[in-house]
This record gives sequence, C-alpha cells and structure tokens, in this order.
Amino acid sequence: MVYNEPARLSEPQDLINISEARQIASELLEKNVTNANISYLVQYGRVKKFGNNGTVLISKSELLKYYRNQYNTKEKAWKKELGSDLNWSLSFDQYKEAETTKHVHRLHPYKGKFIPQLVEYFLDSHIDKFKTEAFFKLGDIVLDPFSGSGTTLVQGNELGLHAIGIDVSAFNALISNCKIKKYDLKVLQNEIKRISAVLNGFLWDSHVLEFEQHLQKLLQDYNKKHFPVPDYKYRLRRGLIDEATYGAEKEAEFLKQFEHLVAVYDIHLQQDEKSSFLDKWYSQHVREEIQVVYDEIQKIDQPEIKNIISVILSRTIRSCRATTHADLGTLIEPIYSSYYCSKHGKICKPIFSILKWWNTYSKDTLARLAEFEVLRSDTEQYCLVGDSRTIQIDIELQKANPHLAEILRNQKISGIFSSPPYVGLIDYHEQHAYAYDLFGFPRNDELEIGPLFKGQGKEAKESYIQGISEVLINCKAYLAEDYDVFLVANDKYNMYPKIAEKAGMQIVNQYKRPVLNRTEKDKGAYAEIIFHLKEKTV
Repeated sequence: MVYNEPARLSEPQDLINISEARQIASELLEKNVTNANISYLVQYGRVKKFGNNGTVLISKSELLKYYRNQYNTKEKAWKKELGSDLNWSLSFDQYKEAETTKHVHRLHPYKGKFIPQLVEYFLDSHIDKFKTEAFFKLGDIVLDPFSGSGTTLVQGNELGLHAIGIDVSAFNALISNCKIKKYDLKVLQNEIKRISAVLNGFLWDSHVLEFEQHLQKLLQDYNKKHFPVPDYKYRLRRGLIDEATYGAEKEAEFLKQFEHLVAVYDIHLQQDEKSSFLDKWYSQHVREEIQVVYDEIQKIDQPEIKNIISVILSRTIRSCRATTHADLGTLIEPIYSSYYCSKHGKICKPIFSILKWWNTYSKDTLARLAEFEVLRSDTEQYCLVGDSRTIQIDIELQKANPHLAEILRNQKISGIFSSPPYVGLIDYHEQHAYAYDLFGFPRNDELEIGPLFKGQGKEAKESYIQGISEVLINCKAYLAEDYDVFLVANDKYNMYPKIAEKAGMQIVNQYKRPVLNRTEKDKGAYAEIIFHLKEKTV
C-alpha cells in the first residue's frame, strides 16, 4: 500500500485562496458558491490543499477541472441518458440545501419527500414557458391525499392557500400538523428547558458523558495520525490507498483502546432484550435517557406543546441509533463499538448519549418555528389520519378541524398536489419504527399502497394501480368541477396512464424533471414526472 507519496506541487501563480476560488466558481456556475462549498471540496479530497500557517490554497486549474467535469456536462449527460424532454429548470439546482430544507420543512427527517420549491412552482401564480397558466389562487383549497411529512400543507400556508392532507400513518400526520401549528414559543422554550434540566440531572452521576469525552479525545488523536484531513481522502480518491485493508487494520487496532475504556468506565453497551426496535438499535445508556425524556413529555398539559416536543425527541433518537454513519438511511446491523467509517474516512463511534442531539434539535426547532411564524398566512391546514381510498374527508375534518371543515362546506377543493408512494420502494411505517415503538402509535402497514415489502412484481403493480385510482376516485367527490391534479411520480412501469383511465381522468400534460442531490447511495441520473390530470372529456 502506498501512503507516503509526495504531493505534486502546483506552480505558485496557479494557487488561489478560498475566497478567490469561491468567486471563480460562482462566475463559472452562474450561481452563488460559498466559502463553505470550497472548503468542502478540500476537506473531502476533491481538490488538493496547499499552503501553511493556517492559509489554505488550492490549484485554480484543478478547481476549474473539477467543476467543469461535475457541472458543465451534467445537463447534457443527463439529457442524453434520460431524454431531451428533461426540463432542467425544474431541477432547482440554483438553490442551496438550506433553501430546499427551509424553516419547518426540516423539523424531522422523512424519506421520499419532495422539495418545497417544486410544490411552490405549481401552486403559486407565476407563469413561464413551461407553466403557461396559474392553477391556484389565494384562498383556494389544495388537497394532498399522500401527505407524508406535510410539504404541500406548509407551502400552501406560505402561499395563502388552505390545505387538507391525508396520510395512513399517524406519525406522518403528527409531523405534518406540528409543522403548521401556531405555538407560544416562550412556553415551548420553558418546557424544553425543564426537560433538559431533568436529563442533565439524570446524567450527573453517570459515567457516560465522561466516557464519551475521553473516547472522543482518543479518536481525535488517532484519526489525526492515521487519517489526516484532507490528505487521506485526497489519496483515497486517487487510488493510492487500499481502503478495505487499511480501514480494517486501523479499526482492529483502535478497538483495543475502545474496549479498555469501556471496562474502565463500566459502560453497558447492549441491552439484554432484543425483542423490539428500541431494544435492538440503542445502547443501554441511550435507551435509559430516551425514557427519561419521554416520561417528562407525558407531564405536559398542552397538546400542541406535547406533540412538538415529541417530534424533537423522535428526531433525536433517530440520530442516536446504534449504527454506522453509512447505514443511517437503511439499517443493516446494530453496532456498539468503534468502527472504520467509509463515509467519513476515519474511525468513528456510535452514540452513547442523546444529550448533544437533544440540545441541538431543540434549539434548531425553536429557530425554525420562529422563522416560519414570520412567513405564515392566515389560512387553515390540517392532516387527517386515514385511508385516502375510503376516508370521508368532510366528516373526519369536522371532528378534527371544524374551522377548515366550514371552509370546505363553502367551497370545493380546487385541486391536488401530491407525491404518491413509489411501488416497492419504501415501507413508510418501518422508516419510523423507533417512534411507533416509543409513542405507541397504531401501525397501518397493511393499508400502505405500494410498500417495499410487497415488491414490484405483477401483482404488486396491479394492486398499486388499483389503489392510486381508488384514491383519486374517492377524492373527486370533493373537487371543483374544473379541478387540476398534479402527481409527482417516477413512472418507470408506465402505470399512470392506466391509473388516470381507471379514475375517469386524462393526462393533459407532464413535466419531466431531474432529481439532484439525492440522499441514496445511487447518485446516477434520475428523473421523475409531474403528471397533470383533469376530468376525462367525452
């Protein structure tokens, strides 16, 4: 294994600092590139770092080569692979992640959600060469029968539209309704402080925090020596290091230090029971801390405060599962010890206390709620729990939100904007199994349309077509005569023409958009279609 190859030096006139690189990249890409974007390229070995005494320099020619390879040919390459009808303007590649996860949209992780800019594009009143007419106006009602984490509801509020969501998952509905609820932020902050004080008191006599601090120091020293940043990743990306061999060797070496530390601090790693999700995927100490916070949440009298703090706890425990960083999205096997992390290129550790994430997400939630409070309109939104194929929207809405039910009695729903589940891709209940375990929500897995556990075979596809069409038929009873339905789907099996036919609708237009910045490990070219459906004419 080669590790100590000397770096090739660039010509002095080719070296630029971070700020200069940011300006060059911004001009090249015709969008705002930040210093943090450039620093990311250095840290993760995309470009070589030069300079001493704290001054970071990079090669201008290497930077230009990287961006030209990554971006200048991306649109052309994707259109070649996915078709010339790809509408690149709907990629929204000009937005930074902070903008595509703005305010309450990131109150809780959720697989398969669309970005708010896509919803906004079709719900707002602007027109362009692709969207030649506005489909919704202020005060209209929009329906999302597959509400998920509530993106349509939130954007409806921001744009001055009433919105009704439906989801078969009680936990999804909780997330959605927490996002659009108004709060007394001072009361919320005080409850968070109270619970945090109890958690800190519980940890006072524990060795866990001291153990983690000691372990973190050992990891920093070890990684600095054996996985120097950014040199290690730079060499790794260029094939100068055998990652599998080197990573396994250093993992085994550090494991001895880890096991010694566990013995010194008398840390209990695995729980005795493995019957539930919470038993299997959390260390003993983390599970005890979760229970402490949960018990304090049950003491809260105000339902809306109790619910939003439950979401904070859920977000916290999702980040504290005993797994590797690379497997957070799709859990494989629990891990309770230090390990070589292929995602970060160093030795990492699982979480042994929820305190850091509880504090981080509590602060973040308060900030996001405050940000949204300034933007929100005086409109009504609510997500119902139910099966969209059979739910009686007016009756259930009267029980849950009488004010919105009254609005619905006085006007029909103008249309639908939704992203139905993709056939055989995600088990929507299972992705939040930790929350169902902890909060005791009823699970309706058998009512999911197109879940992963049913696969993508002929029977699954036929069931999917029938299920989605039944949803549209049920919802039509509440739609205005000249309704507009927008469904976001990756229809690789060409099912949506059949769905439209069964529902008595016709596809009048479709928009094919590239999906960038996907969280899955597969980063290949990928597109989805926004189908525009209307009532079928004779």
